[in-house]
Amino acid sequence: MTDDALDPAALLAVYDAERARLDAADGMPAEWVGPVLAIDFEPVGFVAAPRDTGLRGAGLDALIAQVRDRFLARGRGVEWKTFAHDEPADLPELLRAAGFDPEEPETLLVGASAALAGMSEEVPGVVIRETADEADFAAIGELESEVWGEDWSWVADDLRVRAAELGPDGFRVVVAEADGRVVSAAWLVMRPTRSFAGLWGGSTLAGYRGRGIYRALVARRARIARDAGYAHLQVDASDMSRPILERLGFVRLTTTTPYVHPAP
Repeated sequence: MTDDALDPAALLAVYDAERARLDAADGMPAEWVGPVLAIDFEPVGFVAAPRDTGLRGAGLDALIAQVRDRFLARGRGVEWKTFAHDEPADLPELLRAAGFDPEEPETLLVGASAALAGMSEEVPGVVIRETADEADFAAIGELESEVWGEDWSWVADDLRVRAAELGPDGFRVVVAEADGRVVSAAWLVMRPTRSFAGLWGGSTLAGYRGRGIYRALVARRARIARDAGYAHLQVDASDMSRPILERLGFVRLTTTTPYVHPAP
C-alpha cells in the first residue's frame, strides 16, 4: 500500500492482524494470561488483546477476572482497551460486570508519513527539538500535571524506561520549548513488527494553544517515521485532537474505548 492510498478498510485489516501478535509491551515487563498479554505499565497496567480471544460466556468471564485479579493482587488498576469491531459484541458488558468502567472513547486514525513529513515544523517563538534528557522528561511530567490538573509526574519515569529499553530506533521524544520552558511534548513509538508508527502525547499548555505547535510536533515525528521506513502513523485521538488530525489528512479506521478497573 502506497503512502497516498489511505484505504480505511485495508488499513484496519492490517492493524488487526498486527494487533493479534500481542507484542506491544514497549520494553515494559509483561506476561501471558491465557490468550492476552498483561503489561505492567505505570501507573495502570494494560491488557493487549486480539480482536477476538476466541472465548465466550463463562470462559471470557473467567479470563477477565483472572486479568483483573492479577493486577489487583499487585495493588494496581488495569486498562483493557476495546475496539468497536471487537468480538464478541458483549465484551463491554462483560467488562462492566467485572468492575471495569469505560473512559472517554477515542478514534483510531491513520495518516501517511511521507505527506505529513512535508508539513512545516516552524512555529514563531517556539523551538521544536528531540530529547533524551532526563531533565526534559521531568519537565514533561510537570507539563502533563499542569495540563490535566493532577499528578502526572510518573510520565517522567515512563519516558525514561522506554527510552532506555527501546532505544532511538524504537522511541523518540519531541518537545516544544518557548519562553524558557517546555510547553508541549509528544513521543513516537516504532516497533519493527508493526506497519504503523504510534503517535502519543501532544498535550500543550493552555496559553500556547492555537499556534500550530501540535501540527509541528506531528510533522517532526512523521519525518522521523518516514526516514525509519514507516509508511503510516497511528493515533488514538481524543475529540479535541481528532478534528486537527483529520484536517492534516488522517483517516478514521474505528473507535476505541478504554475500560479501566481501579486499584484496590
